[in-house]
Amino acid sequence: MFVASAGVFTTGSAPAAGAAPVPLDRVVPAPASVRPGGAPYRITSGTRIRVDGTPEARRTGEYLAAVLRPSTGYALPVTPGAGSGIRLALVRDAEGELGAEGYRLRSDPRGVTISASTSAGLFHGVQTLRQLLPAAVERGTVQPGPWRVAGGTVTDRPRYAYRGAMLDVARHFFTVDQVERYIDQLALYKINVLHLHLTDDQGWRIAIDSWPRLAAHGGSTQVGGGPGGHYTKDDYQEIVRYAASRHLEVVPELDMPGHTDAALASYAELNCDGAAPPLYTGTDVGFSSLCVSKDVTYDFVDDVVREVAALTPGRYLHIGGDEAHSTSHEDYVKFMDRVQPVVAEYGKTVIGWHQLAAATPAGGALVQYWGLDSTGAAEKAQVVRAAQNGTGLILSPADRIYLDMKYDRSTPLGLSWAGYVDVRRSYDWDPGGYLPGVPASAVRGVEGPLWTETVADPAGLEYLAFPRLAGAAELGWSPAATHDWQSYRVRLAAQGPRWDALGVRYHRSPQVPWPAR
Repeated sequence: MFVASAGVFTTGSAPAAGAAPVPLDRVVPAPASVRPGGAPYRITSGTRIRVDGTPEARRTGEYLAAVLRPSTGYALPVTPGAGSGIRLALVRDAEGELGAEGYRLRSDPRGVTISASTSAGLFHGVQTLRQLLPAAVERGTVQPGPWRVAGGTVTDRPRYAYRGAMLDVARHFFTVDQVERYIDQLALYKINVLHLHLTDDQGWRIAIDSWPRLAAHGGSTQVGGGPGGHYTKDDYQEIVRYAASRHLEVVPELDMPGHTDAALASYAELNCDGAAPPLYTGTDVGFSSLCVSKDVTYDFVDDVVREVAALTPGRYLHIGGDEAHSTSHEDYVKFMDRVQPVVAEYGKTVIGWHQLAAATPAGGALVQYWGLDSTGAAEKAQVVRAAQNGTGLILSPADRIYLDMKYDRSTPLGLSWAGYVDVRRSYDWDPGGYLPGVPASAVRGVEGPLWTETVADPAGLEYLAFPRLAGAAELGWSPAATHDWQSYRVRLAAQGPRWDALGVRYHRSPQVPWPAR
């Protein structure tokens, strides 16, 4: 269990809920449009959650009721039909104002109405409503209230369709319950993709029926030599189901041709010399490679992709492709040319780390850029050319948005190979203009990766993710015009009591004016 040094993070009590409602613009991510005005609505013991006749609205209503009942102590029945209270409704969006994930929230003394054209939009509107209530609403025991929602209208929709967070479960294994806790934290900030890094040198974390030793042997350890672990197919499908219930799409990553020691140790025939290496529990990178010249390698890829694709209802399958230092450029190109069609054969779209741009990305593929401000011009140029030729980009620059980097020299967890990434640095950049020469239309979104070489438990995971994850979410959701560090740090500070109430163990960065406890 990770133990922080004094003052780094705590889970103290939130301040008592005040009578003044939270301003409509005190939300993370920043909404696209806010028009405050009028008297607030107050949730009371007589409040009902009223839903239209759709199953989507009812599911969202039941979710909202489950959030609010423990802290308010109110029954909050979910009922169909019109009337006062909290109203959830799917509506036609004939002019395309709300899009696939947008919503409108209106509050006045009669109630709060959240409307959207999709269930995802309704769900995102509910997350805004949560943040407009006192932080104590997140607690699991009855709190005094009052529960007021400021009057006015929020109209909101995301800047980017892809807003991701990556969790590395290969370096250190995280259980289904631990992953689901992280999903709930992501959902609060309207993140809609959970990228699971399922395989690496230190562990293979998903059961594959046709290659059973991958999980049984390759998943039996982790960084530092701990017991590791893996997901059964039922486990993985439970994560996928839970993520979908929070409107997140799971993107599984099977990293190859490098980062494959766990597979190579499990099956000797995947090695060019036919000899299986020992399991690896260190943190070096770039030393392993599947044998590109062997037919069995592609039998392996076909089987693994087929089985994982069958478990994954989402659009994407991530094939890694980074740090393949033990694979020649010629072999790397040959490998990617053979593997990308396999992904398409099983109905998925390729995502790869930006080294895929050195080969030929498949039609429709996305490239995930993780370079630094200091990355060489030639490597950046490959990515820019791919984008200009129609390849979409996900931006994850390591010295901006890698959540496993240390905040500063004094913080106890994380790495520093990409430098120190404080809260301001992680937020204060524009995805739309980050790589000169990339067409704005090529940027599909942002993703905050969290690698786990130094993280063995949820406490450490949360300490590195928060507060920076909230900034990553805002970069993906909010209009560029709302992007301002000085206003953001104030809104971010207001999240502190909410995280305290939720038991999130976050870093109290000195750059943020956190409320006194």
